[in-house]
Amino acid sequence: MARPTSGLLELLGEHGVPEKGARVYLAACRAGPQTASELGRLSAVNRVEAYRFIKQLTDSGLLVRHGGRPQRFAALPPEELVDRWIRKASDRLRRLETDREKVLSDWEESRTELDDRDPRKFAVLEGRGRIHRFLQKRIGMAERQVLVSTSGRTLPTFLEGGIDRALREAADRGVKVKVVTEVYPPNLGSAKLFAGFSEVRHSAGPVVNRAVVIDRTGALVYVSGEDEFGPTNEQQVALWSSAPMFVHLARDHHRRMWAPAVRAEARFVELENPPAAVLPVVSGKEGVPFQRLKEIAKLGMRASGVKEFQLHLPELIETIARQLGREIAEQVDGGTPAEVGASLSEYYETHTMGHLSVVKAQPLTFQVTACFACTPHSPEIGRMMCPQLLRSVLESRLGHRWEVSKPDPTKHASRGCVFTATAA
Repeated sequence: MARPTSGLLELLGEHGVPEKGARVYLAACRAGPQTASELGRLSAVNRVEAYRFIKQLTDSGLLVRHGGRPQRFAALPPEELVDRWIRKASDRLRRLETDREKVLSDWEESRTELDDRDPRKFAVLEGRGRIHRFLQKRIGMAERQVLVSTSGRTLPTFLEGGIDRALREAADRGVKVKVVTEVYPPNLGSAKLFAGFSEVRHSAGPVVNRAVVIDRTGALVYVSGEDEFGPTNEQQVALWSSAPMFVHLARDHHRRMWAPAVRAEARFVELENPPAAVLPVVSGKEGVPFQRLKEIAKLGMRASGVKEFQLHLPELIETIARQLGREIAEQVDGGTPAEVGASLSEYYETHTMGHLSVVKAQPLTFQVTACFACTPHSPEIGRMMCPQLLRSVLESRLGHRWEVSKPDPTKHASRGCVFTATAA
């Protein structure tokens, strides 16, 4: 920046205007609009140079053309010029403040880049983002083979930060991608995605080291994260090396895991053909299973040509009620019908399911008011659901069959729902 006593001539020089060009501009400021030859004479600059500087000053906005022939040139007022410099300086400062972290981060990342001329053999990478960017670059330069070994829990992390795209693009270039991991229901989707562009195998034992080997020339091994030293996956540190022994050890680790592993396709079939199929409904994500149910229905109709079918609602309600009853039975106490009834009454209150009371011990009789299932629009749902729910609770807690009566719909408004339970 200029010193407080610096003049306009010095400031023009600091902003890239040559000394002769600055004299031409100042002559225009003093004399007003002038022809090119007059500006040359007033600034003591020869005619050829004056024309060249006038063109430069005009292109940069310091001079403005006026009139026809002869054409004259007026100077941008000095106060407007200084204001322009202030704005530009402010913009540069804001950009510098905004880009500071990225500039320094890029510099740090560049320090970890190794090539044949770099005598260093190792680089330490800190932070998930930096590791992801580093892997993207290295995989993008792969020519022959990429070996990945990772536990089933951390397999989805390779879908973050564009690593999966880098691997897919490498496979499209003819690079062989081999992934050894543990394939379980929670990561089945991730494993299938990788199987779309790479050879995936399900490890016979736990994969205890995450590593990526590229072209036998370099290997990256994670030394912290969820499966290593760090308490969380955010606190990641990885070690990259081109040292031959390091690369050999990483490749040997992958080979030992790969040899006894099962082809992913066989593992997928095993997981997708279980002895029982379930459609989990999770609080806050209730739409997911019903979307899946819609897909199943559409698939069946498309395959069979059927245009319409009906779901048997009572069967569906009873299925839900049985499972709810088993879950509730695990949270209530008691070894006798009276004890279970008392505990169930407390459970209804604390879980805002309504008000349940035991009105008779022999036979065991419940009265339920303000029931969660008896909605104003569909009270019949509660009358179907509640008997099965109570039956499931009693059978789960007491260990033998029970029969629970259905309530009298004509007395629902005045008495709520009354259920009589008898041991079968």
